[in-house]
Amino acid sequence: MNILLSGCSGKMGMNVRESAQDFEGAVIAAGVDIKDDPQAGFPVYDDFSKIQERIDVIIDFSHFSNLENVLGYAVEHRIPAVLCTTGYSEEQKSLIRDSAALIPVFYSANMSLGVNLQIKLAKIAREFFGNDADIEIIEMHHNRKLDAPSGTALAIADALNQDGSYEYTYDRQSLHRKRKKSEIGISSVRGGNIVGEHDVMFICENERIEIKHIAESRKVFADGALKAAAFLKGKCPGLYDMNSLIG
Repeated sequence: MNILLSGCSGKMGMNVRESAQDFEGAVIAAGVDIKDDPQAGFPVYDDFSKIQERIDVIIDFSHFSNLENVLGYAVEHRIPAVLCTTGYSEEQKSLIRDSAALIPVFYSANMSLGVNLQIKLAKIAREFFGNDADIEIIEMHHNRKLDAPSGTALAIADALNQDGSYEYTYDRQSLHRKRKKSEIGISSVRGGNIVGEHDVMFICENERIEIKHIAESRKVFADGALKAAAFLKGKCPGLYDMNSLIG
């Protein structure tokens, strides 16, 4: 599995490079990044048009602004793509769906298998409590993360709101009213070097259920990306996610 690693010189790119050494059959054949890396052990290009190696799959851990370049190269060469970046606009999400009609695209707001298990458990809790519980989501990340709330927090909220019965309330500092039953509260914390933490709370009158996931290392996302890349081998064009992989 010859991998093109987009964002290969960033923190997550470095983690993918490390994890790939222990992932059977995975080879980082080339990378794309705005920063050169003479120690990479593979060619690093500053533009997709310069790539010369045979590529089987793209893993993108760059930046949401790079999506058009990633998918443009993937579609042109009919290469599967694993998209691991968050912060996409609605227009970009539409581009992802359009590209998935031509190539296999794996897109998940969080590449951790554990987070996706958390989402499944949260959906069970939502069905169990019905409207008897107030739902609050708190997410915490390092102080360099650009988007808030996190894509994972929004994915959790969307999974709990498939019937559209809830509205989202972000933080609460500007509100001067009682909490409504028809809302999911989403709060963000940014600081230090927190890898990622998501806490989903179901708060009733006399008890509280919390479903929490803590990423202890960025390696968990790298491992998930490599598993997703292997999963796409031989797949037909389409949009895949962690539910596809777990299922």
